[in-house]
Amino acid sequence: MQYYPKTFNRSDAVQWVERNLRRYRDDGYGLFAVTPKEDEGLIGDCGIVRQSAGGEVAMEVGYHFRRDQWGNGYATEAARACMALAFDTFGSGKVISLIRPENTPSRRVAERNGMKLERQLVHYGLPHLVYAMKREEFDSPQGLKPLR
Repeated sequence: MQYYPKTFNRSDAVQWVERNLRRYRDDGYGLFAVTPKEDEGLIGDCGIVRQSAGGEVAMEVGYHFRRDQWGNGYATEAARACMALAFDTFGSGKVISLIRPENTPSRRVAERNGMKLERQLVHYGLPHLVYAMKREEFDSPQGLKPLR
């Protein structure tokens, strides 16, 4: 929550869960729980959300991981898989990630996955960078198959 406009209280968290359930129902996708193969513990989430950014509606790949899990490659791997899902299964022509300028770890994840800085905008009253990749620039990870 370090780069969110505010830390969630219980009511905010309930609304966040409800919003994600609506995304699954209405859009067919949302944020997924991430657990490591070796155990059942939740370490974060990653997924696709429909996002309005500066007048453009696009599929956004978002990720949130526990701080003690940073540096293990989980965010990069999960975000890449979600990019493949957006392009290969849902037919998106472009994927974005909205990232606060000071959020260096998230910027590195986007850059490792080949996303390029496209522009800066104000989102929810705060400056954000828009990282983007077009479908033709993406090389799907080996072994990932469309879900259809």
